[in-house]
Amino acid sequence: MECWQSLVDDDFVQQIRGFAAARITPLADDIDRRDYYPVDIVKALATEGYNSLTLDPAYGGGGRSYTLAAALFEEVAYASPAVAISLITILQAQKILDLFANQRLKELYLPRFRQGLLSSYALTEANHGSDIRSLDTKAERHGGEWLIKGEKSFITSGSAAELFIILAETPIGVSVFAVPREAAGVSTYEGDNSHTFGLRNGPHVNLVLDDLRLPAEHLVGEEGAGVRQAVTTLDYSRTMAAAISTGIARAAFDGALEYAAKRQAFDRTVLDFQGIQWYFAEALSEIDAARLAVFDAARALDEERDIARYSSQAKLLASRVASSAASLAVQVCGAHGVTEQAPFGRYLRDAKAYEIAGGSSEILKNTIAKHLVRLVRRANLP
Repeated sequence: MECWQSLVDDDFVQQIRGFAAARITPLADDIDRRDYYPVDIVKALATEGYNSLTLDPAYGGGGRSYTLAAALFEEVAYASPAVAISLITILQAQKILDLFANQRLKELYLPRFRQGLLSSYALTEANHGSDIRSLDTKAERHGGEWLIKGEKSFITSGSAAELFIILAETPIGVSVFAVPREAAGVSTYEGDNSHTFGLRNGPHVNLVLDDLRLPAEHLVGEEGAGVRQAVTTLDYSRTMAAAISTGIARAAFDGALEYAAKRQAFDRTVLDFQGIQWYFAEALSEIDAARLAVFDAARALDEERDIARYSSQAKLLASRVASSAASLAVQVCGAHGVTEQAPFGRYLRDAKAYEIAGGSSEILKNTIAKHLVRLVRRANLP
């Protein structure tokens, strides 16, 4: 719709919109309804270079900016947030390897993302949730191998992942490992809480690591530095999560606006009522503000400045705006808005889920507050 002006390379945006309209939108409701990982779509995105957009060309990537990546995630999410979060877990695995892995590990896995490698960022455990400072999954070094035993729970994209990035506690501290699905001792299963009401790109499986033996070089970065590495990577993906939320908000807004412009009530269209116009005016302003915050955060990634602050602000704002826009869409569309054949229930469920997934709003507020406290204390130093 014309009210959404492109904030980056318009040719790129038009290309991804065309791909999404032809390949993703027709399957969006089916993906949500049947809750499966969209393997064919994600592989097709890889063929177009979208899965490795920001990756160094030395590894087959596009070497493009995170600002452009934000546009990619927004446009894919406009069509299907489930497909977009499939790309998020690929970005997370890719980024942590790119930032911290040894050269051997980079050469082994990074080129495969351009070829369609599917991955999952498997940090969560049932007993610890968002707290990754201590873990039940343990790893010990035995000669040239790591022996790992434990279980991860509620793993996004885990049903189809070919590579898992996991955290395990070693004698030195929490550490990151790259785990190929085909390794002996790796298995997945659906737990009691595997199916969510939103962001449904396949069941959030449990990942079992049963006396898994990994070559020594599959340790990512420094032993004991896993928390810092994982959090740094999340700072990158949170900006893209915020872009996904703006995509959801736009889709809900556009769908409701189109319906209101056509629906007749009391001898005029629903959109002719001033109260309804005010709803849309407020929503448009909020979505535009969220989009600007997202692209400001993406530029911060490109410039490597205050990444934790800007990514957290963008996701906090955009996820809230998405829920508000999706709720508005249901309200404006009335009985049609709550029918199963309309997409508005999906928008509402996906939007609310992203106020929790990828860093809850409460965690984000903590991050932003810590930034403020540091600024105040620094200013008060003699």
